[in-house]
Parts: sequence; C-alpha cells; structure tokens
Amino acid sequence: MQLAKDAKRAIRLGKRVLKGRRAYFSVRQLMQQRGELPADHFRIGVYFADSDVNIYQMRQWYAPLRKLSEQWPVLVLARNAAGASALMRESGLDVEFVQRVTDLERTVASQRLDVVLYVNQNTRNFQMMRYGRRFHVFVNHGESDKMYMTSNQHKAYDFAYVAGDAARERLSRALWEYDVEARTIPIGRPQADHLVGEPPFTPDERTVVLYAPTWEGDRPAASYGSIASHGETLVRQLLATGRHRVVYRPHPRSGVVDSDFGAANARIVAMLEEANREDPRAQHVYDTSPAINWQLSLPDVAICDISAMVYDRLATGKPLMVTRPTSPEAVVDEGGYLSVCEWLDAGETLDIAAVLDRVIGDDTARERLVTWSQHYFGDTSPGAPTRRFHAAIADLLARADLHRSNEARRAGEPRQAGEPLQEAEPLD
Repeated sequence: MQLAKDAKRAIRLGKRVLKGRRAYFSVRQLMQQRGELPADHFRIGVYFADSDVNIYQMRQWYAPLRKLSEQWPVLVLARNAAGASALMRESGLDVEFVQRVTDLERTVASQRLDVVLYVNQNTRNFQMMRYGRRFHVFVNHGESDKMYMTSNQHKAYDFAYVAGDAARERLSRALWEYDVEARTIPIGRPQADHLVGEPPFTPDERTVVLYAPTWEGDRPAASYGSIASHGETLVRQLLATGRHRVVYRPHPRSGVVDSDFGAANARIVAMLEEANREDPRAQHVYDTSPAINWQLSLPDVAICDISAMVYDRLATGKPLMVTRPTSPEAVVDEGGYLSVCEWLDAGETLDIAAVLDRVIGDDTARERLVTWSQHYFGDTSPGAPTRRFHAAIADLLARADLHRSNEARRAGEPRQAGEPLQEAEPLD
C-alpha cells in the first residue's frame, strides 16, 4: 500500500517537474521573440508569484489593466514559469519573467514602478514588498464576505483598493488598529465595465441558469463548495425540465484537494454532454473560458456558492441564489448581503425548478439586489468604476512624483537646520 502511494507521489512529482521545464523553455522563447522591454518605461507594476493554477486571479484584471495601460504603461512581474507563460500568451499585457530574486532586483533597478498591485496574498509577495520608495497596493481578485476578505495581511500593504462601503465595514469589524478610512480606497468593480462577448448559444424561450460553484477550499472554515452537496441533484433536475438551459462554470481548482469534488464535477460535465446529445437544441454549456463576461449579465438567474461570484453577479442587479454550506465548520458572515440573500439549501435542490420560478418572479428580492449592489460597489453606472480606479492610480502617482521631487531636492541642496520637509498631500 505504501509503495503504491509513494509511486503515485513520484509520478505526480515527475509530471510537475516536466510541466515546469516545458513552461520555462516556453517563457524563454516568448521573451526572445519579444526582445528587451524599454528601460525606465513602466510606472505601474502587477506582481504575480503563482503558477497557472491560480491564473484566474489575474484573468479578471486583464481588461481593466489593458485599459489602464493606455494611460500609464503596466508591467506584470511573474515569478513562476507556468504563470508567466499563460500571462504572456493571453493577457495582452507586458510581462517580465522574474523567477529569481536577482531577476526581480534587476527589473526594479531598471523601472520606476511607483505603484505595485497585488491580486492575492501569496507569501512570496514579501519578496517584492521589501522594496521601498513606491506604493504597494492590494487589489484582491474579487469581492465577497469570505473570511479571506478580512485577513490581517491587509496591514502589510500601503493601501488596499476595495469595492465599496461593505468592504470597509467588514475590515473595520475584523481588524484591530487598522486605519480603514486612510488605507482603503473604494473603486467599485472595474471589471463590470468589460462584460462583453457573445454566448455560445442562441437565446430563446429557455430560462438560462448560471451555476457557478466554488472549489472545496483548503481548510474546514472555508468549505463553501457545493458541487458534491448540491450540484449533481441541482443540474440533474434542471436538465430534466426541458425549459432550462444550464451554464455550468465550476471553479478551476475544483477537486484539487478533495477527490470527491473532482468526481462530482466530472459527473456533472458528463450529464451536460449527454443532455446535449439527446436534445441539441438545449445547448447547455460547460464553461471553462478564461474570462467571465456574458456569463454574469445574460442568465435569468444565477446560483453561486459563497465566493466572489456572488458579488460579481450582485452588481448586475439580476436574480441570484446562494448555496448554503452543508459543512458545520464553514464560517459564514451573515452581517452583509448574506443576511438577506436567497439561500438554497441542499434539500431544496430536488425541487429546484419551482424554487427558481419563485425567485425570478420576486420583485421585492430584485429591489433588495439593487440596494445591496450600491452598498457593495457604489456607483455601478457604465464607466464609473473605471474612472474611480484610474483616479486612485493617478493620485498615488502624483504622490510618488512629489516624494521623488523632495528626494531630488534634498540630494542636491543640503537642508538647513530647522528647515521643514515638504510632505505629500493626504488622500481624499
């Protein structure tokens, strides 16, 4: 038994090593084809230390960052070969592969990088954060009421760009002696300005249902995933009605920790394929596309686990249900939207068609969605989040200019005793 386990581990390790080597040579080839990036060109950096397994955290920022780069050049600093390869091929952004600390130091020496953005809490972030004379800003990879959103790690960054009032209230409750007013900057959800694309089906009279479960989580307190508890029954019942179209978009890490989740996910995918073979007009979708666009705005109703997907959908103001975790150890913060949301218990999935009919037709629930959307994201009118994001960046760049001007003046003109130092203006 132990020998078999050791053999499986060795095979998995060998596959990871092979994948890493392929990714490394792929990145080197892409960099050679591109050539050297111009020195002293980039003022905005985005730091990403993960492999491609967490590339979804960057994907949601591609469009906002491309828009930002039209005004200020943006450079992605990628530490992992597989992650760098994916970023170079699909992001449309300038990417520098900085695998070693010496690579990182060389890039920092050749670029100003006045503002560095972070999309996650990878422990290797600290290898970049040790560089002073720039602003380190946590932008996260979604808005939700998960415990991750109130991590004390927020204190490590100079600032955090948050979605809105709900995020600030959440941090105020959770963190001791953290100046939320000074160190968090609400920008809304810039991704909402880039919900484009066409669905891979022709809309008709069918009710389109987005089922977007999260993964099983890496600890009991974060076990929000519903694939194994709700998913199979939910999808099976909807496929049987003949009047629903299922858009199934599972978290890309589903089954990474718990094989039961992976098996349940595979069975759901098989059900969708079989239903489409039996009735090609059904056009059910197993969605693994890199970007999420129409998937949020088009469906008549969405079913999500406790995750950022709940809040991404909330911003559209359209019908939404949240699966209630079956694990008693899952930590659920019911102080925000989750205190008034439409919960879906596992036992209700047998009657899911009737449940969804009720939710879709509930005008009171729809009005609540609009109210809570404003609480979480502020002004969601087209273009407003992007303007707030750019204004926040512009403010920090102006502060960086002032700091560097002060430094240059001090270097060239020895300060007289008692002469006050010019200070940067405080943020609004």
